[in-house]
This record gives sequence, C-alpha cells and structure tokens, in this order.
Amino acid sequence: MRGVSPRPRCYVASPLGFSDAGRHYYAEVYLPALAAVVEPVDPWALTDPAEIAAADRDGTHRELVAAIGARNIEAIRSCTLLAANLDGQEVDSGTAAEIGYAAALGLRCFGLRTDLREAGERGAHVNLQVEAFIAASGGTIVRSLDALVAALADAAR
Repeated sequence: MRGVSPRPRCYVASPLGFSDAGRHYYAEVYLPALAAVVEPVDPWALTDPAEIAAADRDGTHRELVAAIGARNIEAIRSCTLLAANLDGQEVDSGTAAEIGYAAALGLRCFGLRTDLREAGERGAHVNLQVEAFIAASGGTIVRSLDALVAALADAAR
C-alpha cells in the first residue's frame, strides 16, 4: 500500500495583506483555493499584530522589518513552490523580490495575473524580468485562480 505523500509547501507571495479588501479575498478565497492542492505558507501569518503595535510604541521599526524579512527568507527556503499574485498597475516590489529569490533557490514559481491593465514591456504579461524568473523556474503565469490551482496541482504531482 502506497503512503499518501504530503502536499508540497508553497510560499504565497502577494501584496494582498496591505488592504482590508485584499485581506478578505486572501483569507476567504485565495488561500482556501490554494490549500486544496498545496500547503500554503502564508508570510502574512508570520507576524503578530502585537509586534507591529510594539514597534509603533517603542520605535523599533528597523528591528521589526529585519525580523520580518528574515522570517520570509526562511519561509521561502522551506518551500518547493511559490505562487505569486501579480495584480496591480505594476507587480508589487516585495512580491517581485520574493519571486527572484525563490527562482534563484530553485523553487518552481507560478504567477496569477487577473488584472485587466497592461503591465511591463510589450509582449510580456508583467515586468519582463519577473516573467523571465517565473519561466526559468519552470512555472508559468496564468489568468485565473482556477488555472493557478490547476498549475499547482500539476506541479504537486
């Protein structure tokens, strides 16, 4: 009898945690959809709101951002896949950096671009370098959440 292999860990790169609307979509739609096929590693869950309040109170923002960055680095390193939300007028700079770092480490990266606006150079879905990192990793950019879930499911096999 074959054992059930665990779902691969997938770092979820996105700017969705910065706004109320983004947090709602992220928690209620995006993460549950990904969780059907991978084990999402949620960087937004790695920092307690009390830490942010303490940094505000104590003036220790520099220390906090260093700690958050280190946590995200370790989270990316613990994964084999990365799913990036690429919506917005331009790709979020933190998301772009996470894609580049993950691709350099050998993670297979996937992007979701549902935004109707053009971004990046002519012929590219988004910034050409972000797109190149995703392609070089063996991943792809898709246009719907269903297509992202399907691509991750295929990569998880």
